[in-house]
Amino acid sequence: MPAALVRFALFFPAQMVTATKKRVLVVEDEEDTAAMIARFLSDEFDTVIATNGVDGLALAQQEPRPDLVIVDIMMPKLDGVSMTKRLRENEPMRRVPIIFLTAKSDPMDIVAGIQAGARHYITKPFVLDDLKKKVRKAVYGR
Repeated sequence: MPAALVRFALFFPAQMVTATKKRVLVVEDEEDTAAMIARFLSDEFDTVIATNGVDGLALAQQEPRPDLVIVDIMMPKLDGVSMTKRLRENEPMRRVPIIFLTAKSDPMDIVAGIQAGARHYITKPFVLDDLKKKVRKAVYGR
């Protein structure tokens, strides 16, 4: 490693260098969709993927905690609404924004998602740029 990089690494420990990116947890059982979302957001956000609600719940409770959670509703082991309700019971996760990304478009599903604690509800198929705008708005308030 060149001396300049060693000095940089010593002056700026890894946790300080990576702390500038906000973390987004993508909980989606369709692995291709999860990878596409993570890849699309990775230029601006640190992305982590879980392919079911149980794993998503576990990752959300580990440090570093996510700054935003994108979650599908229909998933194995634990659905997105139940996962969101359980996250909202956990003090550190109470205020973390959640975006539902789902094929369920019935008005009752939307109401249930918002009541569970979702900030946004996006139906599939979706436009990646629209998702990124909602992620930015939820994380940065812009």
